[in-house]
Amino acid sequence: MAMSTAILAGCNNSAVPQAEYNGKTVDEIIAAMTPEQKANMVVGTNRVHETPPDAPECVTKYPLICEKYQKDAEKFGVSEWEKLQSFVATYQTEGRVPGAAGQHYSNDSLGIPPFVYADGPAGLRIDPTRKNDKGEYYCTAFPTETALAATWDVDLVEKVTTAMGEEVKEYGTDILLAPAINIHRNPLCGRNFEYFSEDPYLVGKMAAAYINGMQKNGVGTSLKHFAVNNQETHRNGVNAVVSMRALREIYLKGFEMAVKESQPWTIMSSYNKINGVFASENHWLLEDVLRGEWGFEGFVMTDWWAQENGVRQQLAGNDLIMPGTERQYQEILEGLNDGSLPKEVIDRNISRILTTMAKSPVAQGYKYSNKPDLKAHAKITHEVACDGMVLLENNGALPISKDKCVALYGNASYDILVGGSGSGNVNRKYKVSLSEGMSNAGFAVVDDNAANYNKYLEEEKAKKPSENFWAVPVFDEMVLKEADVERHLTNADAAILTICRMAGEGGDRKNVAGDYQLSAEESANIETISKVAKAKGKPFIIVLDMGNIIDMKEILAAEPDAVLHAWLGGQEAGNSIADVLSGKVNPSGKLPMTWAKNYEDYASAKNFPFSEGDSVTRYEEDIYVGYRQFDKKGSAAPLYPFGYGKSYTTFSYDVIGAKEKSITINNNIIEGEITVEVQVTNTGKVAGKEVVQIYVSAPEGSIKKPVKELKAFAKTKLLKPGESEMLSMTIPAQSLASWDESKNEWIAEKGKYTFHAAANAMDIKLSTDLNF
Repeated sequence: MAMSTAILAGCNNSAVPQAEYNGKTVDEIIAAMTPEQKANMVVGTNRVHETPPDAPECVTKYPLICEKYQKDAEKFGVSEWEKLQSFVATYQTEGRVPGAAGQHYSNDSLGIPPFVYADGPAGLRIDPTRKNDKGEYYCTAFPTETALAATWDVDLVEKVTTAMGEEVKEYGTDILLAPAINIHRNPLCGRNFEYFSEDPYLVGKMAAAYINGMQKNGVGTSLKHFAVNNQETHRNGVNAVVSMRALREIYLKGFEMAVKESQPWTIMSSYNKINGVFASENHWLLEDVLRGEWGFEGFVMTDWWAQENGVRQQLAGNDLIMPGTERQYQEILEGLNDGSLPKEVIDRNISRILTTMAKSPVAQGYKYSNKPDLKAHAKITHEVACDGMVLLENNGALPISKDKCVALYGNASYDILVGGSGSGNVNRKYKVSLSEGMSNAGFAVVDDNAANYNKYLEEEKAKKPSENFWAVPVFDEMVLKEADVERHLTNADAAILTICRMAGEGGDRKNVAGDYQLSAEESANIETISKVAKAKGKPFIIVLDMGNIIDMKEILAAEPDAVLHAWLGGQEAGNSIADVLSGKVNPSGKLPMTWAKNYEDYASAKNFPFSEGDSVTRYEEDIYVGYRQFDKKGSAAPLYPFGYGKSYTTFSYDVIGAKEKSITINNNIIEGEITVEVQVTNTGKVAGKEVVQIYVSAPEGSIKKPVKELKAFAKTKLLKPGESEMLSMTIPAQSLASWDESKNEWIAEKGKYTFHAAANAMDIKLSTDLNF
């Protein structure tokens, strides 16, 4: 049959230097393959496992297991859950690294080893113990991506993933399925905790740092989910209807930056449709844009169980289908036999896989130790969790002196949440609760209150399955008695309430009590603690233990003396929170999203998760996501702006300067770069760090522009009181362009460009203009 020249484009790799396996080039290996071997190379090994007849009912309906069990988790008893988890453990731990997400087909005769792919992005996910093996294989649970983004520190993020990459390598894994970089379009997305931000520039910079740190170790990453995977509800089939401009400027831009600045080994296509075409079958997305425009050099794999047509996926440039089904394998064989899948296409796809994986530890013959430096990595997770915490409110109650006694309330004070569920869940050796962290820091903790909570949690845990891939159990709060709180605060110097939320893969959050809104029990407890604390003149502090955000109206109405957003801070979370509460670490985190006063203030609230039935989501807000929306005339003011965060000290912005270098605009195409310098001084009484955010307001011409857009940022060193630092940031001129749908290209208008140095999106300190 005739085949489009566009589909066959890129199939001739004769000029590319050839990777080798056991002395044979990739071309030689492919030439020696049978059609069956070729099909094996592009379909994961899962299809060789047969589902036993006694498997739990929903397992026979894989891949819907995640959707069904995330949704219906509370309907199943412990015994059914244990049966399921036992089966899944057996089902998924075949291969070289037990508990890894998947393994590539190996072939000894061709010299191809079994490449191993494992889940991330908050740490390596593998089984911590193994059958007939007394060893332990625990991994470090690092803070989730929202916490990393809140640091606004690319060097620190790279430090985190360099450590994480050592675990990937030393545990025998070749590729970590991370980072995940979808946009925070709506605060109810169930996986926002493992995505960086609402802003594509911040996303792109964080993603590039993450990838560069990981790949320093000689292991690969899989940048995901490409693209527009901004909800979990019906993620396998929802049609995201998005304008080309919003695609280019918002939903693809972070991927583009990451590819150009870090070259991830692989990219994972998303489940959903984009304007009617499944991402894994989208030739325009995977070939024309990703490879043709951006110069991506690696290979593309599907998300797990993306059961679209195997031939169409191959034709689109989706090189590897994971974890693979027998149907897809047969489709590819039939396509090779009847010509609907040209030999040149599958050979090209195999070449991409083998060329990339020739760099992998297993292909290089690396002898992994199974002994990464977990103690050193725990110190890093402790550090980064501190730097990402955002101080939302503080009337002087924080920091608290370490010689004080505190009364801790809330389940998460004693059973803290450190990460989400699903692929972002990590099998760690331990976690440090806030109670433990405060004790470790030298605080006294009210004993009888702790005993009550620990007893209550023990009873509640017996009623639910233990933590597993699909669910991290959370429990209703016990309602506090006013007399008990009065007794505690008679001797305690402060009351600290921790409020937690869990979210994860396979389901979105809801704007209901106990989720985005407070539960009745939480509301009652806040009211009780606030009343007693005010009567006794004791500070009332709230800590948020969650990867995303919640409605704050009731919390702020209670007038707490301080609110700290600690995110999901990894296994050292309790120690990290204690360091910030005590002032050992001055909080310097800034919000990576806009926090609205009301959920309905988000433009996407009108069509999340669906616009039409249960199959279409129209991105009607277009490019106006997050602060871009709240900047528009007539929009409600946010509660906390994008980039917001308080400190225990104060800063002044003293000087701003902007210089252009070789700027040209010809036929609306802009070239060159701009350097912006800002001097910051610590004007307070304690040492601290400040994040300087550079927003640019561009002239309007043929297309309408946002009021301003983030184009650079930098974080100071730890400045002593009175100390100053001059920060220098470079902005590529091309980043100032907008997508013109009528011309199908990036354009920039001539005129005045204003560069704003800001503490957050609503707090501009200094501005300067350049005319191009």
